[in-house]
Amino acid sequence: MEKKIIKIGLIGLGTVGTGVYKTLKPYENIEITKIAVKNINKPRNIENFDNSILTDDCYAVVNDPEIDIVCELIGGVEPAFDLIKTAIQNGKHIVTANKELLAKHGEELFIFAEKHNKVVLYEAAIAGGIPLIMPIKTILAGNKINKLEAILNGTTNYILTKMDAQGASYADVLKEAQELGYAETDPTGDVEGFDAAYKITTLATIAFRKRIKLENVYREGITKIRAQDMKAANDLGYKIKLVASATIDEQDRADVRVHPMLVSKKSTLAHIDYVTNAVSLSGHPVGDITLSGPGAGEFPTASSVVGDVLSIVSELGTTDYMLPMMRCLHEEDAVNIDINDTMNKYYLSINAKNNKGVIGTIGRICAENEISLASIVQRGVDEDNTANITVITELALEKSLQKAVREFEEDEYINKVNSLIRVQV
Repeated sequence: MEKKIIKIGLIGLGTVGTGVYKTLKPYENIEITKIAVKNINKPRNIENFDNSILTDDCYAVVNDPEIDIVCELIGGVEPAFDLIKTAIQNGKHIVTANKELLAKHGEELFIFAEKHNKVVLYEAAIAGGIPLIMPIKTILAGNKINKLEAILNGTTNYILTKMDAQGASYADVLKEAQELGYAETDPTGDVEGFDAAYKITTLATIAFRKRIKLENVYREGITKIRAQDMKAANDLGYKIKLVASATIDEQDRADVRVHPMLVSKKSTLAHIDYVTNAVSLSGHPVGDITLSGPGAGEFPTASSVVGDVLSIVSELGTTDYMLPMMRCLHEEDAVNIDINDTMNKYYLSINAKNNKGVIGTIGRICAENEISLASIVQRGVDEDNTANITVITELALEKSLQKAVREFEEDEYINKVNSLIRVQV
């Protein structure tokens, strides 16, 4: 009997879409029959490409009765959300790389797909080419995962790595990253932590088997990180990284956040540099494992998209309920722990007048707020007779630390708290 040709529709033929097209082309049982693009006449970096399969109407793809699987590769919420729902209604399975859509509307999307008995796979939405979702849902399914720490944004990791290597300012490195194409003209989504927040929302939902709401994810970007902080961190045995983290306790209370962090040089994440991504997870019985690799790019991301496509292709026509382990069947929301109620260690860079007793004042304010100090170092005196003081605390309550910072800035001898960065525990 002749093997059925599985027909694929792509929405988007940018960097990732091009990689998916090139990777799927050699498969004899798969045919890409229609691709929606913004500009049909744009030159494509694809050898012997047949322009006749292009359309500038996305709905022509999702409404095509011959297409079995739709790959959504345009990103953003709209029109992607409506396109995916329309495709599902029309009996198509979905592969997407859309982290923002999943973070904002994943629950609704998965319920809708389940109602229509269709599969939505999204391996490429978290960390490009790093296999995460399928390993967590299959090989690691017997584990109780309780902690994630990850570098999920290549742009910010590139900027922080270059700042560290060159001793350069954030502004100078950002400009260089934009010129090289590592950062967008408007880098807000990356440098303010939105991209990483979308990803950790979905990743934590999968790992903890409880729904994490995006609005409960604490988010802080890298725009306030200074070259001086990089040097101080190095001197203290740390690197500064933008870390997406998530923990869940025995009462199913989740603490999910994205913010800069001083990461010990002994930690694996400290050595994840430039555009590389990595995810470290802790669970029982597996213990601690780290997966790392390219978090973006034409072929790394295409690798994950194509893997999802092939998973669906392998089961089409063989069962009435495909890929049960890969479906989202979460029924409960995790209880959120507010950042103010968390315990953390902190790095503080304080600028103060070069007066006797300033370090004592810092110690007193910390003590009054039940904050113990691990170290306090004065780093010289500037020409304007001000002193730069670096503080590392022991574990302290966030709300207590924030109160202490306000008191520092009200003190007559303390000019400013230049930096407040949490420290990996």
